[in-house]
Amino acid sequence: MSKPARVLLWTALGVGFAVIYFPLLVVLLNSVNADTTFGWPPKSFTLEWWGRAVTNEGALHALWTSVIAGLSATAIALVLGTMAAFALQKYRFFGRNSLSLLVVLPIALPGIVTGIALNNAFRTIFGLDLGLMTAIVAHATFCIVVVFNNVVARLRRMGGNLEEASMDLGADGMTTFRLVTFPMLRSALLAGGLLAFALSFDEIIVTTFTLGTGMETLPIWIYNNLFRPNQAPVVNVVAAVLIIVSTVPVYLAQRLSGGDSSSGGRI
Repeated sequence: MSKPARVLLWTALGVGFAVIYFPLLVVLLNSVNADTTFGWPPKSFTLEWWGRAVTNEGALHALWTSVIAGLSATAIALVLGTMAAFALQKYRFFGRNSLSLLVVLPIALPGIVTGIALNNAFRTIFGLDLGLMTAIVAHATFCIVVVFNNVVARLRRMGGNLEEASMDLGADGMTTFRLVTFPMLRSALLAGGLLAFALSFDEIIVTTFTLGTGMETLPIWIYNNLFRPNQAPVVNVVAAVLIIVSTVPVYLAQRLSGGDSSSGGRI
């Protein structure tokens, strides 16, 4: 590649990263900006807003709701996503490709379409009142895809030689899964679970249509308080926490996937 082309490529990359990450940096800086009008650049810094956020009952309750929804949706996704991955990767049957598409499709649909569809299904077809459980089920529909993709990718790399060898040596199906298959799947399951939790934790569109009245997750709390001047400093702190909480699982999942790639060739 010629030098001008490299310079152009690096420039485009830098501009792209600036567009994505500079606004996030502004949020982080405003969470410690002493000026309540959030003038730029910040002239002084304070941790007062963080102290207020820690004692803000609305934000804390919304955080707890997000954690419960995220952990519950992740648990459901780990079970159903893993089962679907095994069924579609290990067996050949009529309609297998179509079923695989149906499993992956929810994450590709616009959130507002998924939210409206689930809202109508819960209230009209099943006659359920919207609440935390309906939001958890809604989150699980797209979290399953993340776990499914991770497990399918690992199963494809693993092949079936080790499992066949285990059974040839006298191990039954459960023993083979416990001693051979599961240890090789653990990091893929952990990476999928971390990504699923991050996806659920910062979801707002589907949550808006499926969460009960008067309930708030952290992203919804941020949106509802965004235009209240007295809450603006606390909103910046909560947004900063949301950035950190969403980044850590993605980073850990990426590290796990990177480590798996380097070891996959030795299996």
